[in-house]
Formats: sequence, structure tokens, C-alpha cells
Amino acid sequence: MSVSGLLPSSQHAVLLTVEQMSAVDAAAARVGVPTLDLMENAGRAVAREVMAVHEDRKGLVVVLCGPGNNGGDGFVVARLLRQGGYRVRVACCVDVAVLRGDALVNAHRWQVLQEPVVPLTDECLDGAALVVDAMFGAGLSRPVDGDVLACIRRINDRSIRCIAVDVPSGVAGNSGEILGDAPRCLSTVTFFRPKPAHFLYPAKAYCGALRVADIGLTPRHEAGLLCQTFLNGTAVWALPRPSWSDHKYSRGHVLIFGSAAMSGAARLAMRGARRIGAGLVTASVPASALAVYGGDAPGALLVPWDSEDDALGILQDGRRTVVVIGPGLPADDETRRLVLMALGQENRTIVLDAGGLSAFADHPDVLFAAIQSSAGQVVLTPHEGEFKRLFSGLAGSRLDRSRQAAVLSGACVLLKGADTLVARPDGVVVITPQASPYLATAGSGDVLAGFIAGLAAQGMSAFSAAAAGAWLHAEVGRQLGPGLIAEDLPECLPTVLRRLLGETTL
Repeated sequence: MSVSGLLPSSQHAVLLTVEQMSAVDAAAARVGVPTLDLMENAGRAVAREVMAVHEDRKGLVVVLCGPGNNGGDGFVVARLLRQGGYRVRVACCVDVAVLRGDALVNAHRWQVLQEPVVPLTDECLDGAALVVDAMFGAGLSRPVDGDVLACIRRINDRSIRCIAVDVPSGVAGNSGEILGDAPRCLSTVTFFRPKPAHFLYPAKAYCGALRVADIGLTPRHEAGLLCQTFLNGTAVWALPRPSWSDHKYSRGHVLIFGSAAMSGAARLAMRGARRIGAGLVTASVPASALAVYGGDAPGALLVPWDSEDDALGILQDGRRTVVVIGPGLPADDETRRLVLMALGQENRTIVLDAGGLSAFADHPDVLFAAIQSSAGQVVLTPHEGEFKRLFSGLAGSRLDRSRQAAVLSGACVLLKGADTLVARPDGVVVITPQASPYLATAGSGDVLAGFIAGLAAQGMSAFSAAAAGAWLHAEVGRQLGPGLIAEDLPECLPTVLRRLLGETTL
């Protein structure tokens, strides 16, 4: 398995595509792992989950089986639950006679218990206390319909507790899209490795609690796979840790351009960069706004910026190694020229947000050409609207589009959202799993830009800084919860950093 450019521990954060999971199963079979044993182990894991959440053995469990291996897992679940004293009904969306391979074997094992298999209809759910959804796995490629769709809607309409096998039926395993409809599950049991859909919306909202079960597959069965999708977290990056010999200059210098009209945006970015550990932060702003910026940031440096000559002189100071352009800036020609000027400097990491992105909505090729000819690293941080304006020709899921955008632009692309994605130009993408809806507030993205810049200033690569910044931003938002405003994010950050770095107060 290739995880080029990530930490060695990143293998623990791998998300396998549907095709890669099939390749793992095939590789295991080639080296003698019995596929029937894998199915038995999968069914046993799901049965354990049922027993953990549904201790009332008198309450009816309805197992819904499909035509493939997912349905075969369901027959194993039904048999093990029945042998454990549960009341079980099995409904299948096809006649047992059309099943093949391991699924057919396990259907026969169920029938040996003198138990029927009823048709999958709306009525098969009558009296159900809990449903096991083993109809379709992650490889579904068309919308569910007919009796399957009717069953799913009845589960949801009646709020019947449901446990999914692999993914809820109707979920596309690679994209997280909902194909027709899907049951809203109490939990989902998947096997060996999670799939992208388990962490991508809207699918994540249907999965419930995720359980990843060991069924006898090992990392050697995925050897040789080119894995490019990962779960964002400390398995894929390491935070910079200052040493006794560090000083403010060695911890990096961030330059942030701000405006007079919307000073709050750049000030929030400044606060974020300082809180996350940048040794120095300079705000370059119109002379008329210097007092506003300095009033609540006595630890920041301020330099006036009232002309392009001013901007060029400020950018040519090589000590300022990370530049943030966009928070609070208008999407106009002046901002566009400022971005191009910054990209023309040597050895810089450039973080472009808000106005720094929207200034190129009508000229995306100009931006991409400048990025690709730049000697530094670039992070683009669009929300969905900004992304669509900048990458209007891209189609597909959010995951697909973020990957394409990074390849097309030559930059690391952080696509904001409930499942914030960070993509780099070689196709690697990380999915941030724990974002809080309370982060949807003015100024939150400006703080994120500051987090990324502050991490890059301390030596992290653009991709690692963006991934770590997104994760920290989400984690702080999760901890703050209701009542959160953007100003709270930098102030809560030290608590999260202290936990991650293992620091204690003296």
C-alpha cells in the first residue's frame, strides 16, 4: 500500500474505495483465506452489534437481504441471532434460487434451521423492533426503487431502529451520495477499513455510529494498492513542537493583508495565526486603519499598505515566509494584482481565501498559471460557492471535484463544509470527520486561514498545515458547540493543543 508523503502511521487512516476493498478480498482469497470464513466473521460482527443494542430477545429482528455478498452477510446474522435465542424474520429482495456462491451457502444454512425466507415487501417489517439492512453494499451504482425503496421509507417513517451492513442501502460507497433513499441507521458495521462514504455527507448522516470490524483481513492483503483517500487526523500529520532553543524568529513570520472596510476578517486571521504558534504576525493594512488593527492586537506588527509599491516592498522582505491574502479584501483588480505579486516571490507559502479567490472568478486560468510557475506552495480555501466560481467546469462528487481542483490548479485545495476536504496535486485527499454545524458563522473561515498560515510558518508543508488546520478548527468548534462565535476559536485552541501535544500546566 502506497501512502507517499504522509506519516508512517497514516496507514491507520486509510479509506478504501469500493474497488480497492474488492481487490483486498480477492488478494486474501488468492493466498488461501476462505471467503466463506470472511462472510461468517462479517456476520458475526454484525450479530454482536445487534446483541449490544437490542438485548430484548423477544423483540422481532427483521433481516433484509439482498442478492449479493451483503445479503450473504445478512443470512449469517440471522442464523447467529436465531441460535442466540432471538426472534428473527428474513426477507430477501430476490428468490433464494438466484443467489450464488457464499451467499447461497449461507441462505441454505438459514433454511436448514427450518426457517422461511419471505419476500421483501412493505409488510415484511410488521412488528419489527429492529432491522438489519443487508440489502445492498457500498458498490451500489443506481438508485434503489420498488419494494426496496418502499422498505427503506417505511423504516424511516416509523423510526424503526436499523443497523446497516457495510453501508446503509442506497449509499454510494465512494462518493457518499444517496441513490434514491437510504435508511437512517443507529449504527453501521463495516469491515477491515472504512470507505469514504462513511465520512462524507450526506451519507454520514445516515450511517449512525460506525463500527469497523476485524474479519480476518490484514494489511498484507492491501499491499500494492495506491491509496489516496485518508481520514484527517494525527495519523497523517504531526504538529510542530517548539524546543528550548526556539525564539520568535525561528517559529516563523506570517504576513496578512487586510482592509479598512472589513478589518475584522484579517484581525481574526491574525489571532488564529498567533494562537497556533507563529512567532511573528505582521498585518499590512491601509494607514488609515492602523489604529483599528493595533487596538486589540498589541503583540502584532503593523505596516502601512496604500499602494502597489508598498505591497511589493513588504512582500520582498524574505523574513515573512507565509502570506495570507483574502480575508476582508474585495474581489477586485487590486486584490488580483496583489495575489499575482505574492506568487511571484521566492520561497513563500501563500494562503488564499475569500477575496483572494473571488478576484479570479472570471480569470481562473491566470491564477492557476501563476501558481504552477510559483516557486512556493499555495493553499486555496474556498467554500462551495467560491469553489464553483473558480472551478466551474468540474463535475462529480465533492471528493472527486476537490481532487480534480488540486490537480488542475497545482495548489492544495481545502474545500470547506461539514466534511471539509483537503486535496493536494498528486491526488491525495483527507476528509475531516468531526466538524460542528456551529462553525457556520461569520469569521470562522478567517480564523481557519490564520491557523493554516501559523502552522506553515512553523515548518509544516502546505498540505499538512491545511489538513492540521482544518482538523483543529473542527475540533475546537466541536468542543465549543452552541453559542460559538468566530472570536472564540483562537481562545479555545490552547486547550486542544495542550491535549494533543501532551503538555501540562506548571
